Amino acid sequence: MLNYSVAELRMTFIACLFLSIGMALAQTQVSGTVTSSEDGSPVIGASIKVVGTNTGTVTNIDGNFSLNVSANAKLEVSYIGMVTKTVKAAKNMKIVLDPDNHALDEVMVVAYGTQKKSAFTGSAAIVGAEEIGKVQVTNAVDALKGKAAGVQIYTGSGKPGATPTIRIRGFNSINAGNDPLIVLDGSPYGGSLNDINPADVESMTVLKDASSTALYGARGGNGVILITTKSGQKGTKGTLTVDAKWGSNSKAVPEYETMKSPAKYYEMWYMALNNYAQNVNHMDATQAWKWANDNMITNPSYGLGYNVYTIPEGQQLIGTNGKLNPNATLGSYSTMNGTTYYLTPDDWVDEIYNNSLRQEYTVTATGSSDRGTFYGSANYLSNDGITAASNYRRFTSRLKADYQVNKWLKVGANMSYGHFNSNSLSEGGGNGSVFATVDIAPIYPMYMRDANGNIIYDQTSRMIAYDYGSGKVAPFRAFMSGANPISDAKLNTDNTEGNTFNGTGFAEIQLPYGFKFTSINNVYLNESRSTGTTNPYFGQYAASNGVVNKEHDRTWSYNYQQRINWHQVYGKHDIEVMLGHEYYRVYGYGLYASKHNQFSVDNKELAGAVVLDKGTSSMSEYNTESWLSRAMYNYDSRYFGSVSVMRQASSRFAKDNWWGTFWSFGAGWNMHKESWFKVNWIDELKLKASYGENGNDGIGSYMYTKYFSIVNSNNEVSLTPSSLGNPKISWEKNGKFNIGADFSLLKNRIWGSIEYYSNKTSDMLSMVYLPVSFGWSGYYDNIGNMVNRGVEIDLHADVIRTKDFTWNVYTNLTTNHNEVTKLSDSAKQSWYDGIGLGYASGSYFYQEGKSRFTYYTKKYAGVDPETGLSLFYKNVYEKDENNKDVYYNNAGEKVDESYTGIKHRNVVGQETTSTYNDGSYYLCGDVLPDVYGGFGTSVAWKGLDFSVDFQYQIGGQVYDGAYAGLMSCSAGQAIHVDMEKAWTPENTNTNVPRWQYGDSYMSAGSDRFLTDASYLSLSNITLGYTLPAQWMQTVGLQKVRVYMVADNIWTWSKRQGLDPRQSITGGSSNSVYRPIRTISGGITVTF
Repeated sequence: MLNYSVAELRMTFIACLFLSIGMALAQTQVSGTVTSSEDGSPVIGASIKVVGTNTGTVTNIDGNFSLNVSANAKLEVSYIGMVTKTVKAAKNMKIVLDPDNHALDEVMVVAYGTQKKSAFTGSAAIVGAEEIGKVQVTNAVDALKGKAAGVQIYTGSGKPGATPTIRIRGFNSINAGNDPLIVLDGSPYGGSLNDINPADVESMTVLKDASSTALYGARGGNGVILITTKSGQKGTKGTLTVDAKWGSNSKAVPEYETMKSPAKYYEMWYMALNNYAQNVNHMDATQAWKWANDNMITNPSYGLGYNVYTIPEGQQLIGTNGKLNPNATLGSYSTMNGTTYYLTPDDWVDEIYNNSLRQEYTVTATGSSDRGTFYGSANYLSNDGITAASNYRRFTSRLKADYQVNKWLKVGANMSYGHFNSNSLSEGGGNGSVFATVDIAPIYPMYMRDANGNIIYDQTSRMIAYDYGSGKVAPFRAFMSGANPISDAKLNTDNTEGNTFNGTGFAEIQLPYGFKFTSINNVYLNESRSTGTTNPYFGQYAASNGVVNKEHDRTWSYNYQQRINWHQVYGKHDIEVMLGHEYYRVYGYGLYASKHNQFSVDNKELAGAVVLDKGTSSMSEYNTESWLSRAMYNYDSRYFGSVSVMRQASSRFAKDNWWGTFWSFGAGWNMHKESWFKVNWIDELKLKASYGENGNDGIGSYMYTKYFSIVNSNNEVSLTPSSLGNPKISWEKNGKFNIGADFSLLKNRIWGSIEYYSNKTSDMLSMVYLPVSFGWSGYYDNIGNMVNRGVEIDLHADVIRTKDFTWNVYTNLTTNHNEVTKLSDSAKQSWYDGIGLGYASGSYFYQEGKSRFTYYTKKYAGVDPETGLSLFYKNVYEKDENNKDVYYNNAGEKVDESYTGIKHRNVVGQETTSTYNDGSYYLCGDVLPDVYGGFGTSVAWKGLDFSVDFQYQIGGQVYDGAYAGLMSCSAGQAIHVDMEKAWTPENTNTNVPRWQYGDSYMSAGSDRFLTDASYLSLSNITLGYTLPAQWMQTVGLQKVRVYMVADNIWTWSKRQGLDPRQSITGGSSNSVYRPIRTISGGITVTF
C-alpha cells in the first residue's frame, strides 16, 4: 500500500490540470488545396474559416492555404458562386467545391421585404450594382436600358440632367398616368432620379405583375421599380474606395443629310422659282430665267435675303443652265445704312455643337462590427453640355448605418443630401431654339463681319456680334428672321439649382413566437430655384429692355410604415404572414414672377427690373393610406403560394370613393425537385402563375368636383369654368395575369425565364362630351377598357467558364400588343367613313379593337407622272341612281341625307387626287414596336474584363417630321439631299414630287413620312483591368482597377438624323438637344 502526503497529492493534481490545459490548447498546423469540381482548377481567394471561431484565411493564387487549428477542428470553406462546404481539419487536405447551380435561391428585394427567388411567384427583372456601375449615367434607372425585359426607357432630350420616361409592359391608360412607382429603400420616392447617385445603388428590381405590385395599390398599377442602396456587410473588413473618371462628350446622332454647298442651295432655290415662273406665271424659259434671278435674293416674297457670292457687274448669279455663274466667288459685300459688311456663310451646326468634358469622383467607405454596419459615400459630377450654356453639376452624399442594440432590437438610419445646378437651353422649332438652327440654309452668316472680313466685337453686349437677320447687314433673312439663338444662349439665362434631402429611420423588434415588428419612417424634401433672363440688346425681347423671371418650387413628403411579420417552419411547411399599415402625404408649393425693363443685365433678380408682367403661386397636396396583408406558403421548397390583400384610400377621389381593395394570388412549382424528375441537363425549373388587381389614381387632383379659374375682369374678381367634376369618379383598375417559367440548365451555364402576360385596364378614365348648351365641354368618368398582352424572354449563358476565362452572353426580348376594347358612348358619336365609330385626337384614332396609338393621317399615293404633283388617296363612296352618296345608320339600314342620327357612307373603292384637302384620312397602323430588348456579351480573363451592350427595337412607326420639313420648299430652310430625286420631265419614275415654289402639299402630312422605327444602338463598351492582388498587397492596397468606358456610341436607324429612341409613340424631332456620346477613362482604388 502506497502512502502519499496531502502536499504530494495536491502537486500531482495541479500537474495533471496543466497538462490537460496544454493538450487542449495545443495547435496543429493544417494545410490543403481548394479546387473546382468543374475543371479541377485552383480556387483563388476561397475563404477558410475555423467553425465557431473568428480564425481564418484565404487561398492563394495556387488555391493553397495553411493555418493553425486546435485538435478536432472543423473548417468552413466558401467561395462566391460555389457551394459552401464544412470539413474536418487535417494535413494535406484536398477540398473540392461544387458550383452553386441554385440560381433560384438568390435573395431578391420584393414589396415590403425580401424573398428567395425560388419562392417568388411574380414577375421581376433585377439589375445589380455591377451592371449599373458599367455605364456613365446621371441617374441609375438609365442603366436598365436593354437589360430588363418588359421595360422601355426613352428620353426626348439629350441635354445633361434630362430624366427619362419609363414604361413597364406598355401603356395602361389613355388619360391617366402611365409612370411606374419608384420605391427607394422601402419608401415611395417622388423626387428626381438624378438626385440618386448611381454608385450608391446595390440593385434595382422591376416588379411587373400584380402578384409583386398589388401591395402598392393604386401607385403600383403601372409597375414598380425598387431601388436598394448599398450597405455595409457584416463580417467584412472596413474599406475605403475612390473612383475617378474623366471623359469627353460629343454628339452621338448625326444631323440629317442636307445640301451643304452654298452654290448647290442657290441653284436649288433658283430651280424652285424658275419652275414656278414657267408653270404658274406661264413665262417662257428666258423670261423665267431672268425673273428667278431677279427675285431670288431681295424680293421679300420669294427671296432668300442674302447673296454670299460676288458676281461681275451685269451678270446673273445663276446661268441659263441652272448652275452657279462660274465667275462667282464666295464672299460678298453688303452696304446697309452707310456701313459695309462682309458676308460669308458659316457652318451653324458646327457652331452649335462641340466636344466637352465629363468628370465624376466618388468616395465610399464601408465598415462593420459584430453588431452593426456602416456605409458612407460622396459623389461629385460635372457634366458639361455639347452646346454653349448647358451643363449639369451635382453633389450627393449618403450615410447609412444599422446597429443591433440587443438580440431583439435593431435600429438604423439612411440619409442622403444632394445639391444640383444646371443650365439649359430652350428646345423646339421656334425662333428662340438653338436646335432649330440646324435646319438653316448653308448660305447665312452667323457673325457680323466688317468690310475686312473680321468678326465685329459689340461693345454693348461685350461679346462678338452675331447676325440676327434683322436687316442690319442684309435686307432680311428668310429663315428665323430677327433671331440668333446661339447669341441668345450666351446672353440669356436658364438656370435651375436646388437641394434635396431624403432621410429614413427604421427599427426592427424581434418578438416571441416568430413575430417581428418593423417601423420605417421617411421624410423627403426638394427645393429648387429657377432663374430666366432674356437680354435687352437683340432679338424679339429687346424692346422690353430685358426680362427676368423667377420660380421657386418646394416639395416635401413623409411616409410612415409599420409592419408585423410572422414566420414559422413546421417540418416541410414554411409559412410567412405580413400585416402592415402605411401613410403617405406629399405637399407641393410654387412661386413664379416675371418682370421686364432691367436696370442691368448683371442683376438677375426681380428687384432689378421695374415692370411686373406676372406673379402667381400654387399649392398642391396628395395623400394615401393603406392597410396591407400578405401570406406566403411553401412546402418542401417545391410548392409555393402567395396571397395579398390591401385596402387603400386616395385623396384624389370624393370621400365616398376614397377606399379601394386590391388583391393578388400567385403559385409556383419547383418541378426539378420532384423525385420523378430525372432530366440531368436541367438544374432548375420553376413554373409560376399569378393574377391580381391594381389601381391607378394618376388622374390629377379635384376631378371629383367643379372648379373654376379666378380671373381679372376690369379689376373685378371673375370666375370662368375650368372643369366639371364628377363625384363618382374612382380608380382605374388593372387586372394582371402572368404565367411563366424560370430555368437553369447545364450546371447553370444557361439560365433565364419566359413569361406571358395579359394586363386589362377597366373603368378607364374617359371624357364624356356634353352639348355646348351645358356650358361645360364635358367631364371624366370611369368608362373604358384597354388590354396589353405580350411575351418576355430573358436568356443568359456562360459559353465558356474556366478558372481564368469566362465568356458570357445575354439577350432579352419583349413583344407587347395594345388594344382599346371599350370606349365611352360619347366617344363613339361619330362614324368615320371607311373606319367606323371612334374619335380622332391629335395624330391618333381611338377605336375599339385598335391600338391606343393607331396613327391617323392621309395616305400618300406617289407622284403624278404627268405633272409631278403629290397625289393622295381618297375614298370612293356608294352612289344611288342619281349619283348621290348613299347613307346608312349604325344598324346598316339606308337613311336619307337629312337623317339626324349617326350615319355613314360605304366605301367601295379608292382614287387619287392632287388636292390635299380632298384626300381621305386612313388608319395607318400601330406606331408601337413589335419587338424590343437588348443583348450583349462580356469576357473576363485573369484581371481583364471586356463587355459590349446593345439595345434594339424592331417594327413600329415614327412620323419623321424633321425629314418632312427638309423636303419642303421653304425659303432659307435647308434642303434634304433626297430632293435631288425630285420629279422632273426627264425623271418621272420617282416618289419625290416636283421641286417648285408655292407647292403647298409637296411635303404635306401623310403616311409618306411614317417611317420604320426599328433601330440598333451600340449603347456601352467597357474595358477594364484589375491589377494582381499580390502586387497591391505590397503597397497596402486591396484592389486597383483601371478602365475605359464608352456610352451611347452609335445608333443605326432607317434614316440618318432620325433617332427613334426619342419616343415610342411615333414622335421625333431634330429641334431638340441631341443625345450625348461619352468616352471616359477611370481608376478605382480600394484601400
